[in-house]
Amino acid sequence: MKKHIISLFIFILSLAKSQVIYKVPIHDTIDLGLPPFIERSIEMAEQAKADAIIFDIDTFGGRLDAATQIKDAILSTKIPTIAFINRRAISAGALISLSCEKIVMTSGGTIGAATAVDMSGKKGSEKVISYMREEMAATAESRNRNSDIAKGMVDEDLSFSYLTIDGDSVEVSDLEGRKEGKLITLTTELAIKYKIADDEQETFEELLSSIGFENADIKTTSENWSESFVRFLTNPVVASLLTTFGFLGILFELQSPGWGIPGIVGLVCLVLSLSASFIARLATMNDILIILAGVTLLIIEMLIIPGFGFAGIGGILLVLWGLYELLLPDTPVGPDIESMAMWGFIIGIVGSIIGLFLLFKLMIKTSFWQRLTSPGVEGVDAGFSTSIGWENLVDQEGVAQSDLRPSGWIEVEDQRLFVVTEGDFIEKKSKVKIHSVDGNRVVVRKLNS
Repeated sequence: MKKHIISLFIFILSLAKSQVIYKVPIHDTIDLGLPPFIERSIEMAEQAKADAIIFDIDTFGGRLDAATQIKDAILSTKIPTIAFINRRAISAGALISLSCEKIVMTSGGTIGAATAVDMSGKKGSEKVISYMREEMAATAESRNRNSDIAKGMVDEDLSFSYLTIDGDSVEVSDLEGRKEGKLITLTTELAIKYKIADDEQETFEELLSSIGFENADIKTTSENWSESFVRFLTNPVVASLLTTFGFLGILFELQSPGWGIPGIVGLVCLVLSLSASFIARLATMNDILIILAGVTLLIIEMLIIPGFGFAGIGGILLVLWGLYELLLPDTPVGPDIESMAMWGFIIGIVGSIIGLFLLFKLMIKTSFWQRLTSPGVEGVDAGFSTSIGWENLVDQEGVAQSDLRPSGWIEVEDQRLFVVTEGDFIEKKSKVKIHSVDGNRVVVRKLNS
């Protein structure tokens, strides 16, 4: 008797065990900052041993490469997945929905119109269309859905009169897009009829009740600050500004002695852009290696090799190549997208050069800029000097306080000055002579022992 009571108690406890459902929103534009969030949400659900993951979808689409990453993450999880199309799953949203084991739509919902378009909204090349068509078909087949309908969502050149549904040949007469020249977009009713969707429910609560999880513990995921920051940095406008200013900051540094604020700003911009792009999988390891190789050559040009020669030119070309590659998705693209990416890159470079030129023209006249660039900002009490009166130091002798490669510090008449050589390397503690002064630019020569 006692054993039966214990068994009954354990059985009741098992029934009372809380069911856990993860709700993951996929709203608005699908961009490259979204996959890391989706992947983290799936990992959280797996760690919590959730009973199901429900993706709350309402999107007009977005980037194909981002949708492909999300699709792969959904297909790879062993947790049951449900796409709740809360109004629409268009274009890339359709691919994500098809990757889920179950699709539930609200009344008046739509799914489809997944053809690939370029940045101007025009239909993509045949190469891109073919890739997207087969991605949709393969994803539909993996979930036992009709691949012909999936293909018809991408390619309007396809046509059919019959479909195989649950092993039966069904004549199609009410499906918009079955004829050549029109893409397939399904309403909720048609999606259920042709087994693309499984059910219709009006609210998330009704969906939970229909699948037996009305009492489940709902865990709604949201982006953390780092994911939001990555999405901000991978925004096309922000990304182009970061990469352009990063490159131009380093280029500007080549025209000035030593390593100063423009170079630091340039490196920071490049690091932010590359880090965000790598996390979002826009940048491959090859892209990063190309840019790093270019930056290395530029640093060698600035710090080791005097003048502006092979290393500097090679570094600029490598950085430009790497930055251009960052504008291209990791999925097949046609010549139209490549051309528009190139023109966008050129316009961004030219616009940034003009903007930087005007900005520096204004900044060099301000006292703030003088304090940033003048070696005398530390103050006279510390033995430093401003540019005032430097002309009187011409022909004066001093001692190098650091290696001049070709810029560095010297001490002359108990003053510490930031100077530059004429291209020669001068070792620390060498005697030097001030040759000329032009504003804040002090040129020195090494004295022969």
